[in-house]
Amino acid sequence: MTGEILAGRYELGNRLGVGGMSTVVGAFDQRLEREVAIKLLAEHLADDSQFVARFRREALAAARLVHPNIVQVFDFGLDERSHRYYIAMELVRGQSGAEILREEGVLDVREALSIVGQACRGLEYAHRNGVVHRDVKPGNLLRGEDGVVKLADFGIAKAISEESSITQVGSVLGTAAYLAPEQAAGEQAGPAADLYALGVVTYQLLSGRLPYEAQSLTELALKQQREVPPRLDELNAEVTPQLAMAVDRALALDPRQRPASADDLRHSLADGVRGVGPATSATRVAGAGGPDSATTVRAPATGATSVARGPIQPRQPRSPRAPQTAPVTAPARARPAGAPRRRGRARRAFGVILVLLLLAAGGAAAIVATSNSDRAVHLRRVVYDDVQQGVDALKQLVQDNTK
Repeated sequence: MTGEILAGRYELGNRLGVGGMSTVVGAFDQRLEREVAIKLLAEHLADDSQFVARFRREALAAARLVHPNIVQVFDFGLDERSHRYYIAMELVRGQSGAEILREEGVLDVREALSIVGQACRGLEYAHRNGVVHRDVKPGNLLRGEDGVVKLADFGIAKAISEESSITQVGSVLGTAAYLAPEQAAGEQAGPAADLYALGVVTYQLLSGRLPYEAQSLTELALKQQREVPPRLDELNAEVTPQLAMAVDRALALDPRQRPASADDLRHSLADGVRGVGPATSATRVAGAGGPDSATTVRAPATGATSVARGPIQPRQPRSPRAPQTAPVTAPARARPAGAPRRRGRARRAFGVILVLLLLAAGGAAAIVATSNSDRAVHLRRVVYDDVQQGVDALKQLVQDNTK
């Protein structure tokens, strides 16, 4: 492939990366005399109209986005000679977030927040222009040698305002570990899904681990519903409780409980680093609009005032939905008139036995069983001045319930 000329202008160089549906190589644009990166659609997919349409959609969506924190797309086309589709884009010399994680394991707070903050700026611009990335992960955050971070690979991005015939009902796109719960369920993903994914990236950069370790999409979906990951301040002593809560908010199961925008996420993370947020002892003044209104928070140490975008509450796991089964009804048996209710007697007897066992252990405190119906036994705690007083009261209880 090295030295090959693509589309009559791009001299292909070394391979830079391989994805599920494409390969990225370095190249030299002979027409404009500049280095670029070329994304080539996998050869075995070139005849698949759905994949070609998705590949074309990537180019059209990304080409509309011109921002310092987004990899710029220059060109898109089909090389007639090799029958391969390609995208020519900006070449970023540096490292991806995945490579940084492999080298450093855990990043310090300032470095991690620099990467995430710049990614927030790129996402904010994309969302305002109607484009959802839908595959935010460390490998798609490229940090150049100048320290600028750019979002790459809008390969499965989808314009919010457009309907896609490619993404079929129930299909899931994206890297599983970073999928928002609604994506894992096969639902439509909006900007909030990107914020969830960036929350996962932030969690990983600051702890060296994912909030949910799963081997499959099904396992991930179950863990998201039933488990709450450890808070970041429990895993990294450099993380303030306020910063941990800001990341936790991005990981909310309900998209409506996540930050309202990428800018909102960026501001809440920056506030959290300074110790400003819901976990402080600062005075919080609720806005007139109710719990979702802006809240003024004053940091006790510096006296600086900032605006939080709403109260942040600790996450709670969702209770798994109980399976619904039809009730099984046993045939009713006729009870002879005047027959005693054995179930009520059994329960009262159980209560008496429980009381006697407690008495055997000694002490002035007792649990008294009482009943105001034939079918219910209620326990209440009673404390007497001495043991004998408790014994007398219990004797009377036994007499009342064994008549």
